[in-house]
Amino acid sequence: MTSPRLLLPLLCAALLPAQPPAPLNVGGQYAAPFEAWLTRHAKQLWDQREQALNRLATAAQIRERQTTLRQAMLSTLGGLPSTKTPLNARVTGSFVRDGYRVENIIFESQPGFLVTANLYLPSTGRPPYPAVLGVAGHSNNGKASATYQSAFIGFAKQGFAVLAYDPPGQGERLEYLDPDTARSRPGIGVAEHNMAGLQTLLTGHSLARYFIWDGIRAFDYLLTRPEIDPRRIAVAGNSGGGTQASYLAVFEPRLAAVVASCYITRWRELWDGPGPQDAEQIFPRFLEQGLDFGDFALAHAPRPFLMTTAIRDFFPIDGARATFKQNQRLFDMLGAGEKAAYFEYDDTHGWSQPRREAAYRFLAKNLQGRDIDGREPALLPEEESLLYATPTGQVSSSGARQTVRTLNLAEARRLAAVRPPVTLASVRTALGWTVAPSAPASRAIGDETRAGIRIEKLELTVEGGVPIPALLFHPARARRAVLFASSFGKAADPDLLELAQAGTLVLALDPRGTGESYQTPNRGGYRQDYQLAARAMLLGRNLVQMQTADLLAAARYLQSRPEAANLPLALYAKGALGPAATFAAALEPSLAELVLDRSIVSYLDLAAAPVHEGLNTVVVPGVLRHLDLPEVVKLIAPRPVTLISPVYPNGRRLLSSEVTVPGARVLLRGEGWNLQRTLPPWFVQ
Repeated sequence: MTSPRLLLPLLCAALLPAQPPAPLNVGGQYAAPFEAWLTRHAKQLWDQREQALNRLATAAQIRERQTTLRQAMLSTLGGLPSTKTPLNARVTGSFVRDGYRVENIIFESQPGFLVTANLYLPSTGRPPYPAVLGVAGHSNNGKASATYQSAFIGFAKQGFAVLAYDPPGQGERLEYLDPDTARSRPGIGVAEHNMAGLQTLLTGHSLARYFIWDGIRAFDYLLTRPEIDPRRIAVAGNSGGGTQASYLAVFEPRLAAVVASCYITRWRELWDGPGPQDAEQIFPRFLEQGLDFGDFALAHAPRPFLMTTAIRDFFPIDGARATFKQNQRLFDMLGAGEKAAYFEYDDTHGWSQPRREAAYRFLAKNLQGRDIDGREPALLPEEESLLYATPTGQVSSSGARQTVRTLNLAEARRLAAVRPPVTLASVRTALGWTVAPSAPASRAIGDETRAGIRIEKLELTVEGGVPIPALLFHPARARRAVLFASSFGKAADPDLLELAQAGTLVLALDPRGTGESYQTPNRGGYRQDYQLAARAMLLGRNLVQMQTADLLAAARYLQSRPEAANLPLALYAKGALGPAATFAAALEPSLAELVLDRSIVSYLDLAAAPVHEGLNTVVVPGVLRHLDLPEVVKLIAPRPVTLISPVYPNGRRLLSSEVTVPGARVLLRGEGWNLQRTLPPWFVQ
C-alpha cells in the first residue's frame, strides 16, 4: 500500500497543467544579421554624403547644395499645403507680470485646425520688438511646461516677444482624447505622434509636415502684430522643440536666427544608440537622399544658427560635435563663420538654465546687437491653466473641427477618388519594387520529429546575404503545399502540426522583422518593430517590401523541392504579415490560394482609425497614392482569397457584414477552434 506521504506528490503532479511543448525554433542568430545589413547600407550613404560635402569648395557650390537639399526635404515631407488660409486669430485672455504681459491666443494653421499659443510681450523697451517662436519639446503640457515657461519668460525679460505654441499631441492639442477620462488614449507626446505619424505616411506625408506648417503660420501671425519687428524673428526650442526649430530653418526663409537645443547630432552616432525617434523625426528616404542633421543648419546659412548640447544627452554628443565641425567649415566658406555657434554643457537632456542662457546671449547679439552675460533672473512659472487659450484646456472640446488624423483621412479619401485602376505595375511602384527574388540558397541546420511529423530546420539566404529561419514539415503523404508566415512567430503555432498531420507539406518561415528574425532590446523607450520600420524608411525602403520579397523567395524555394512537385501551393499569413502576403500573392501567379488570418484588410481603415496598435511594420510610405489592399485582392482573382477573422486596426475583430473586400470569402474563427473547424475544405481527404 502506498503511504499518504508518497501519494500526495503524485496527486499534486497529476493536477498540474500539462507543460506546453518547447517552441519550434531553428535557433540561430537572425535578427542581428538583418540589422547589420541595414547598418551597412546606412554607412554607405553616410560615407557618400561626407564625400559630397568634402568636395564643396566654393560658395556657389554650397548654395547649389542648399537648393538641392531643400527640394529633397520637401519631397520627403510629401510637400506643404499650397494655400495659406485665414488665421482667424483671437485673443482669449491675458495677464500682466513684472516686466512682461501674456496673451492667450488661438489661430488656425489650416481651416478648423486650431493652434493654442501664448504671446509674451515685454513691458520694457520700445516696440517693435525682436521676437522668438517658442517651440515646445515633448512635455505633456506643451508650452505650459515649467521648463519652457522659464525660457519664454527669460526671453521676454531680455526684451524679446515670444510666441509659444503647443505642438499636435501635447498641451491643449491632444488628438486622441478619451472624452470619458479626458486623457490621451495612446499617451501624450511620443505615443500620440507615432499614432498620427503612421497614418500620415500612408498618404505620402510625414507628420513633420503638420509641425512645420504650424510654425510657418505662427510666423505669419507674428507679422499681424504691430509690436513685432518682422525682420528680427527667430525660432528657439529644445528636444522636440529643437527638432521643430531645425525644420523651420529649412522651410521658413524669413527667420533671422535659429536656436536648436538637445536635438542635432549625426545619424552615424544616433543609428544604434538610441536609434530612430518619434514619427515627426522620421522623413522617408532621408538618408537615401544624402541628408543628415547638419543639413538643417546648412539650409539656414549664412544666417545665425546656434546648437546647444548636453554632454550626457541621449542625442549623442560625439555626433553633435562632428556636425558642428562640418557646419563651421561650410559657414566659413560663405564668409559667415561667426554665425555658426555652438554651446555644450555637462548635464543630461533638457533645456537647462546654462543652455537657456546661451540662447539669450546668442539672440541678444544677433537680433539686438548687444553683448550680455545672459544670466537668467529668478523666474516664477505659472500654474498651467492660466496659460490655457481654450476654455476647457483642450481644443477638441473647444471648437476644433480637425486633427492631423482627420486632415490626413480627407487626403486619403481624395486619393482613393482620383487614382487610376490598380495594376501589377501599381503594386510594384507602391512597394518600390526593383527585382523579383529568385530561389534562395538554403542550409540545413538539423531536424526533429514531433507528433510523428519530421521537421527540417533550415536557413534561407535572402537579399544582402541575410539568413532567415524556416521549418519544413513533412507529412506521411503530401496532397497540398502551404507557405506559412505569422507576425506572431512560427515557433509555437499549433496550426503547423495540424496541417502537416492532415497531409500538408508546410514551409513556415520568419520573414525579416518577425519571429526569430526580430529582437526586442530596450532602446530609449521605442519598440524595436517601430525602429526597424523607421530604419528601413530612412534608407528608402520599407519592411512590407522586404517581407514580400522574403515570401516570394521562400515560395520559389518550396517549389524547387521534389516533395512539392505537382502540389498546389497556398500562402497562409497571420497578423501584420497580411499586407505583405497580399502583395506576394498578386505578384506571384503560381500561388494558387491566399489565406489571411487576423489581418487588417484595408490601408484606408488604418488611416481612418481613431486608434490603432501593433501595425508599425505594415506601413508603406505613400501606398494610398497608388492602391489599397481590396484593390490588390481583385488582382489575385480568380484564385481564392480567404479572410479568417479579419481585424480592424485597433485589433477588434470585424463582423462579416463589416468586411468590404469583393471576391474574398470571410470565415470567423472562434476562441480555441482548431484549423480544421475553421477551414474545413483544407482537411477533406
